[in-house]
Amino acid sequence: MIDNIKCEKALRDGVAKMNIVISDKKIQLLMAYLSEFVKWNKAYNLSAIRDPLVMVEKHLLDSLVLVPFLEKEIKKNIDKQQPLIERIIDVGTGGGLPGIPLAIIFPEIDFTLLDSNGKKTRFLFQVKTQLALKNVTIENTRVESYQPEKCFSIVMSRAFASLQDMVVGSGHLLLEGGRFWAMKGVYPENELRDCEKHAIVDAFYPLTVPNMDGERHLLVLTPVE
Repeated sequence: MIDNIKCEKALRDGVAKMNIVISDKKIQLLMAYLSEFVKWNKAYNLSAIRDPLVMVEKHLLDSLVLVPFLEKEIKKNIDKQQPLIERIIDVGTGGGLPGIPLAIIFPEIDFTLLDSNGKKTRFLFQVKTQLALKNVTIENTRVESYQPEKCFSIVMSRAFASLQDMVVGSGHLLLEGGRFWAMKGVYPENELRDCEKHAIVDAFYPLTVPNMDGERHLLVLTPVE
């Protein structure tokens, strides 16, 4: 059972601490997503976390922590008159993290959520339909097999096995000039050494998620030509 009042308060408090401004309508969409996640998790095992309050921190806020970085990237492209970020793919999205929360915040960007697990993509189809997320596309396939009609400005992942697997397996999905965005725990020095032939670190940022212990980082990588 989800305590909507406590969970919504935790969500609002968390985004305020991260200095993120979210409209009431988008807060309600995030809460609707959480409610569906909790309900489907019982049968589909979307997450080992069962407590909805913990899900707010470790799923919603841990996804929304990327919002300021994406806003900054959008502004930079506008200021420099570079191509706008129109398409992002979340590879290995699982239950839609971080793709669904980000799609709610950025309705002007098309998000493709890719996962090879059919149960998880069935859940995502339900979320897309129930929340009327017209900017979301669901793909049930392996990343290596996916051949989109149009490539992506950003290939994003929160839970890919390794950086090398990510950049090698999904490099064909990037537009020219595109970047990989990888969410990691501790700074992954060993993984970076393993993939240095395929991509270089363009930037890395420590991430601070309210009430979460342990290190979190966002790595932005550029593919090696």
